[in-house]
Amino acid sequence: MSSHEIHHFSMGTWVFLLAWLVSAIGSYVGLACAHRATIAPTRSLHRRWTWLASVSIGGVGIWLMHFIGMMGFAVPGETVRYGLVETIASVALAIGATWFGLQIVDPNSSWMPTAPRFVRLGIGGVVMGCAVAAMHYTGMAAVRVPGELIQDSAYIAASVVIGVVASLVALWLSQAVESPLMRVPAAAIMGCAVVALHYTGMAGVSVHIDQSVPDPSGMTVMSLMFPGFILGFLVLALVLLLLLAAPSDADIDREDQMADWSQPVV
Repeated sequence: MSSHEIHHFSMGTWVFLLAWLVSAIGSYVGLACAHRATIAPTRSLHRRWTWLASVSIGGVGIWLMHFIGMMGFAVPGETVRYGLVETIASVALAIGATWFGLQIVDPNSSWMPTAPRFVRLGIGGVVMGCAVAAMHYTGMAAVRVPGELIQDSAYIAASVVIGVVASLVALWLSQAVESPLMRVPAAAIMGCAVVALHYTGMAGVSVHIDQSVPDPSGMTVMSLMFPGFILGFLVLALVLLLLLAAPSDADIDREDQMADWSQPVV
C-alpha cells in the first residue's frame, strides 16, 4: 500500500467559489427564517420557521456546500465513489445540529429557559460545532477509494475548533441580525467559516492506494450532486416564497399596536 497524490481543486477554483456562494445563500435565507421565528406570534409558526432555518443553514449552507467542495476531490488515475447511507446520515446531522443549536440559544424556547444568554450561546455553539464537524467526517466516511483514506488528527481538531467558532457566530447572528441588509455580510461571514471548516479538514486527508483492492462500488459525486443541487435550490425557492408571503416586521408592529388600542381601558 502506497501514499498517492490527491487533488482538491481538480475541476478548478470555481468549485471553491461556488461552494462559498451556496453556503452564503443558504445562510442568508436561514438567518431570515431564524428572525421570523423570533417574532412569530404563535408556537406553531415559531417551530415551522425554526425548521426552515435549520434546513436552509444545515441542509444547504453546510451540507450542500460540503458536496460541492467534494466535486474538486480526486485521486488521479483511481476510482472514487460515495456510500449512500453515510451521505444521508451526514445531511441529517447537518440539519439536526442546526436545529438543536437554534433551540438552545432561542430565548423563547423551553430549553434552558432560566440560563443566561451567553451560557445558552456557549453550549449551543459547542454542541452545534461538534455536530457540524461530525457531519463533515460522516460525509468523508462515505468516500470509497481502492485502499485507505486517512485523516490527520491535528487537522480534525482544527476543523472542530473552526466548527465551534462558526456555530457560535451563526447562533449569535441568528438572534442579533434583524436588518435584511445586515444579513448580507453576516451570511458572507458564515459562508467563509463553513468553507474554512471543510478545507481545513480536507487539508489533512491522505490516501494510500492498494493495487490488490478492486475498484470501489457506490455513487459518483455528480450522481449525488445533481439531485442534491436541484433539491437544495427548490427548497430555497420555496422558503423564499414563504418569506415573501409572510407579513413584514412593520406589519406585525402595526397589528400589535392595533391589538393594544382595542383593549378596553380600565
